Amino acid sequence: MQAKGEYRDRADTQVAVLDALVERTEEGMTVFELRSDADVDIDDLEAALSELKEAGLIRVENEDDPMRIYPDDRVVPDPEAVQGEGEPSLLDRLRDRLGV
Repeated sequence: MQAKGEYRDRADTQVAVLDALVERTEEGMTVFELRSDADVDIDDLEAALSELKEAGLIRVENEDDPMRIYPDDRVVPDPEAVQGEGEPSLLDRLRDRLGV
């Protein structure tokens, strides 16, 4: 599952982070898990997390070790709507790739 379309017009690293977090909405992810899943440089990841937190698109919980990062609810698509859509078409994937 991917982040909602209205949040996909951000920098590639931010979109990769949001997509990874949406996949694990309930359990969240550590920074190390995010870095591995999003396949990004640690400096780029740090910048992306900072910008996403500032925009209110992620939340960070540090109650128990290790720190976990979660997507904001508005970023996560409705699972029922996603199931009805099926796989994105080639045209949809091209639009996403080109940022249109």
